[in-house]
Amino acid sequence: MPAAGASASSASEPPLLELTGVRAGYGPIEVLHGVDLAVPAGSVVALLGPNGAGKTTTLNICCGLHQPAGGQLRLAGRDVTGASAEALARLGMCTIPERRGIFPNLTVRENLWMMSQAGTSLADLEEAAYARFPALGERRGQLAGTLSGGQQQMLALTRALGTTPAVLLLDELSMGLAPRVVRELYEIVGRLAAEGMSILIVEQFARTVLPIADQVALMLHGRIVDVGAPSEVEEILSASYLGA
Repeated sequence: MPAAGASASSASEPPLLELTGVRAGYGPIEVLHGVDLAVPAGSVVALLGPNGAGKTTTLNICCGLHQPAGGQLRLAGRDVTGASAEALARLGMCTIPERRGIFPNLTVRENLWMMSQAGTSLADLEEAAYARFPALGERRGQLAGTLSGGQQQMLALTRALGTTPAVLLLDELSMGLAPRVVRELYEIVGRLAAEGMSILIVEQFARTVLPIADQVALMLHGRIVDVGAPSEVEEILSASYLGA
């Protein structure tokens, strides 16, 4: 969220990530029907909605894993519609998928070493990882696939941060995790946001992400039906709709 003294020029900058009129589907079935979504620089946007709303498809459009049938994807004002996932990754788009995105047959340290190929030294990656998540340091020689679900998510988040992304995309960070672990992970995400990272979070359980979000977009049946500050959108949240 811009600081109180932000200049008019910074306020007029294009969103760091923007979808306009995006349509997409699978075969003849269209699941996104003209989605408009923007992530301003340095902000956290939560994309909320029930299962089947189109949230993950939207995220896959953003990271190049699914190509839109219409509309535009822009990164810092640049039209990148149709770019591959590899090209978008080189431009700073980083995704933590729903299933965590780690190498289960490699150790914690080897997972971090894989990220050192992006240019950050293994020593620096380990120092940052173990400072944020001491449990990973205690298990640096353990196979990632044998970690708990929460520890695997910590490792996935650490690996993503090793690429110094321009935009961090998170898909269902809370899935299958204990509430205590979810709170810990979102505290880390909140600190990243405070440092100025731009983050788009897809989440089914709304109230896990509302405390750190600058803006909330509600999705239903492949359309954005409401956008606003968390305090505004929370008034229309229903436990049966988005989950408590």
